Amino acid sequence: MSRPPASRLGLVLDVSAVPPSPAGAGRYIAELAGALSRRDEVGLTLVTRWDDTERWQSLRPDLRLIATVPASRPARLAYERVWLGRRLRREPPETLEVYHGPHYTLPAGLPSGRVVTVHDLTFLDHPEWHETAKVRFFQSAIRRSAREADVMVCVSGTTAARLADLVEVAGDIVVAEHGVDHERFRPGPVDRALLPEGLPAEGELVVHIGTLEPRKGVVDLVRAFETVAARRPLARLVLAGLPGWAADEVEAAVATSQAAGRIHRLGWVPDETVVALMRAARVVAYPSYEEGFGLPALEAMAVGAPLITTEGTAMAEFAGEAAWLVPPGDPGSLARALDTVLEAPAEQLARRVEEGTGRAARFTWERTAAVHLEAYELARTRARRRSGT
Repeated sequence: MSRPPASRLGLVLDVSAVPPSPAGAGRYIAELAGALSRRDEVGLTLVTRWDDTERWQSLRPDLRLIATVPASRPARLAYERVWLGRRLRREPPETLEVYHGPHYTLPAGLPSGRVVTVHDLTFLDHPEWHETAKVRFFQSAIRRSAREADVMVCVSGTTAARLADLVEVAGDIVVAEHGVDHERFRPGPVDRALLPEGLPAEGELVVHIGTLEPRKGVVDLVRAFETVAARRPLARLVLAGLPGWAADEVEAAVATSQAAGRIHRLGWVPDETVVALMRAARVVAYPSYEEGFGLPALEAMAVGAPLITTEGTAMAEFAGEAAWLVPPGDPGSLARALDTVLEAPAEQLARRVEEGTGRAARFTWERTAAVHLEAYELARTRARRRSGT
């Protein structure tokens, strides 16, 4: 490793919210931590749960961890609010020049630069999509972070615009889009050994990757698929992801569908299986009503899968003409889009896929980390001005 520059940044990144099998925001935090751990200009310290050190230490043997956060979610949130700031104030100034809370929240009383990531604003503009207790907590956390953070990082331009509309932000807003692990998510042959048992060797696979809840458009997809399946005997719908908020509505839609026998519920699957499913798919459908970013849609583009997603969302922002776009919450339009893709000539599909892989190639986690470093420098500058140094 080369000698670090004189202006090395002392950064503390909180990774304590990342679950054992991360998706969405958890994937972002894990990938960002990995990319930052490879940067010589960053003196990185990770705040972890006390029982979750092995995977973070594997990023780099000499990586410094503060493993003090309780394991349970309620205790973790209480610890962050009351005690984490006190613990971090014991850190040397050169270690804690900037603190980054990558999941909406910020400890109290930090003397350092303060950066907070906002993933989406649905806690504010669509509280009906979440548990009541989570709504109250995250509405308060977002507003407090907007008042106290030096920089609010948003994962898409769509999220940044919505944040500016809904909340008064005291600091800077920086857009840092997600990346793709292009070593894994890339075009290639289907490894059928990685496909789940029970899927037909031949067929028209419609694949959805993501949490199974109504706001992800999964109920709409089930209903649209029922329409398509009535006239396409080889069509199969694959739903890969864990149940989310109001998942009983998804369960009811699947159970009562006339095409229920051709809907495959897989639960959580590892990345290797996700890639195999996307490569095998005739179309990946990601009809979410609203997302902070929508990483599965970008990964589908990187793999070379035809993509259907929703208008006016972060997915439309990065997909552009590479995807077939439908209005959110419209099963009829979604069914017509599925028919269009399943019947599209090979040349048309190839053009869309080529556009998609070209767009996806621009999104890397190293690029994401570089934009975060710009946000950290803004926060460090603001903190120095506050302290008069």
